[in-house]
Amino acid sequence: MVGDLLGDCLMRFKLAILFIVVTGSFVWGGDKWPEFRGPTSDGHSDAKGLPVQWSESKNITWKTAIHGQGWSSPVVWGKQIWMTTATKDGQKMYAVCVNLDTGKIEHDIKIFETENPQEKHSLNSYASPTPVMEQGRVYVHFGTFGTAAIDTASGEKLWERRDINCDHKVGPGSSPVLYGDLLIFHMDGTDVQFVVALNKETGKTVWKKDRSIDYSKYDPDVRKAFCTPFMWDVKGKTEMISLCAQGMMGYDPLSGQELWKIRFKGFSNTARPLVYEDMVFVCTCFGGKKLLAVRLGGKGDVTDSHIVWQYDKNVPIRASSVLVDGLLYMVSDNSAVTCLDAKTGHKIWRKRIGGNYAASTIYADGHIYFFNMKGKTTVIQPGREYKKVALNRLDDGFMASPAVVGNLLILRTEKNLYRIEKSDKR
Repeated sequence: MVGDLLGDCLMRFKLAILFIVVTGSFVWGGDKWPEFRGPTSDGHSDAKGLPVQWSESKNITWKTAIHGQGWSSPVVWGKQIWMTTATKDGQKMYAVCVNLDTGKIEHDIKIFETENPQEKHSLNSYASPTPVMEQGRVYVHFGTFGTAAIDTASGEKLWERRDINCDHKVGPGSSPVLYGDLLIFHMDGTDVQFVVALNKETGKTVWKKDRSIDYSKYDPDVRKAFCTPFMWDVKGKTEMISLCAQGMMGYDPLSGQELWKIRFKGFSNTARPLVYEDMVFVCTCFGGKKLLAVRLGGKGDVTDSHIVWQYDKNVPIRASSVLVDGLLYMVSDNSAVTCLDAKTGHKIWRKRIGGNYAASTIYADGHIYFFNMKGKTTVIQPGREYKKVALNRLDDGFMASPAVVGNLLILRTEKNLYRIEKSDKR
């Protein structure tokens, strides 16, 4: 019997490894939500037993006020939840850690002071980039204002960089990612546009790659972007998909070598790319406002050969979308949810759900969750017909995107952080 159990466990392990190899990803439902949009970078979780209904008086285990203003999403590792915040004038910037079990603040660390920070847009904050975590460390990023590594046990700042700069014009937005020993992030400003990789142990620059687009012919305002890199396996090799103003590139994340690029009309890109089979989906944002499906695996400039389809109705500017079973779900800034066939770009359905949207969409436990700027969450079932499951409200609105760990939703509103789970109370 023991031999049979061991054989069964071994077979399950082999199947899991095969799944990772074939799909290039794996969805974790455990105790980690380490970066913007979660462990697979696409808003998915295999968590079970999540709540679909809540309010200020229902299914809230704890609620903790977070000082200042920050739209960075919570990241979770073990019993710690980390996020950033800042004073509204941007002169002081902080990293905050909340205990997952109790909701108590464990660390509240002033990371940077800036006497005269750049101005920002009224809808942005000085703490919008989401941190990235690993065992024992969290890396916080405030765009041009600085980047730092923190020991998660002691709260000690391990290193910092304040010399990697650009003119965001409207405030920072791009979040960093980890790849091996590298911490990688975009710096796409009105003045300079590049990607940089730092040694995560020391903070020293490993490589820096300027964008290969000739921005001299563009007005400075349309040179900026705020997107986060996305790693994906292409023909057995990891490529970093990197969206910028007026185009998108594929890079070798270890060296920064550009592998391919496409050109398009668009800037201030925010939504993170998604991948399905051999295609990557990107929102071109302002100036173009299209959703492009681009075939992966190209070399050089593939603008004329690798754009499979494009869609231009109710495309989101800020909120990242989700893919479920070959269907792509996106919510526009003004509440139009559209379901598209990912292979063809054909519209399956569209439905307005009310409000304005900046937080990214998630898929978990068989449901899709949309979070608006007034604190409303619409929960639907995925499928070829629109099926609403629940409508929930909290006191403040959502700018940050959610985290999912275990059977919990970790939601950050403008003023508070919530742990939401099913309650035994009737």
